[in-house]
Amino acid sequence: MPSGEGGNHPIYRNLPPFGRRPVTAGLIEQAMTLQTAPEISHIDKWELLRDLCTARHTFEVTDRDLAVLNALVSFHPNAALSDNDSLIVFPSNAALSERAHGMAESTLRRHLAALVRAGLIARHDSPNGKRYARRDADGEIARAFGFDLRPLLHGAVQITQAAQQARADHARLVAAREKLSLLKRDALKLALYGQENDLPGDWEALLAALLIVHKQMRRKLCLEDLLDLETQTANILGDIQSLLAMKTEELIGNDSETERQYQNSKPDTPESELCPERDKGETNGNAEPDPDRPLPRVPLALILKACPDILPYCERDPREWRDLVVAASYVRGMMGISPPAWHEAQELMGPETAAVTVACILQPFGDINSPGGYLRALAGKAALGAFSPGPMVMALLNGSGRAAA
Repeated sequence: MPSGEGGNHPIYRNLPPFGRRPVTAGLIEQAMTLQTAPEISHIDKWELLRDLCTARHTFEVTDRDLAVLNALVSFHPNAALSDNDSLIVFPSNAALSERAHGMAESTLRRHLAALVRAGLIARHDSPNGKRYARRDADGEIARAFGFDLRPLLHGAVQITQAAQQARADHARLVAAREKLSLLKRDALKLALYGQENDLPGDWEALLAALLIVHKQMRRKLCLEDLLDLETQTANILGDIQSLLAMKTEELIGNDSETERQYQNSKPDTPESELCPERDKGETNGNAEPDPDRPLPRVPLALILKACPDILPYCERDPREWRDLVVAASYVRGMMGISPPAWHEAQELMGPETAAVTVACILQPFGDINSPGGYLRALAGKAALGAFSPGPMVMALLNGSGRAAA
């Protein structure tokens, strides 16, 4: 081919100036793509940016990269990106830094380079590398040098589809976590029922397995991990249901054998004689607070702020002391606190103070060797008037972890 003929070849016509950058096959391919008509010729630029934020992991860009892109797009005067418009913006580094909330120029250059690598913008370099525009006699822009936003328009379909996929993935993730939470809650309630009624079964092992599931749920898990946990929890729930089913069959058999004895019972026997434990004053979170019993001096809201790990065990947003007592009665089994230790703490401390103490023990749970023994020790101090949960709550608020009681 004669010298000089290569520049007239069709594939090299209308290519943008590459400036000081070395020409690569990727740059040529991108430049040729931008010469073609996009699938979507007109789209709202802010709606497109919102979709890009949703699908940013697909394009391997960070939130800081997108903050710079947002600032760059703001220099385009129209609300939409259109194929028949000039989509080259040419802000100075100072102007771009100002719209990027004062970002340093070196940081700007790094994020701009990331956006170029991701194919979201293209450089349109001037001979000296500066960004500017030349205008005609009518004041219209005849030629501009800076950053070309046309790749956004060409990638609009891909960006929109990626955003839809990201939203669908997120919805599946939320549904999986919700299903797992319900499975864990049901398994926990049934396991506590079995333990508190002294039914046959290794309830401590089952509750410990549920605690492991709970700890893993506190991390940010992918869908695959959540589905694995769902399988584990469903297996635990199945084991619990099998144990309870065996006991139910046994009770049905006993009922049929002793039906005549029930028929011969005295009809005028007071109910309290049949259920003497109702007069013992035991509390499992369902009794009304004793008006003569002093409540903890620390506000409930402050306790919940210091002990957020108790919140997943609450059936609703705790608004009164009873809500905290009910949650503590559920979670104590998972912590390895036996029913006798829990009832003793309630008798010596009062249900509300005992619930606050359990919430405080749950927060640094991994650092406590024997939660049940620790609760018994604190209950013993409370019986002597030497314990208040206030210092424990304040220590957690101050970030010092477990407080000396």
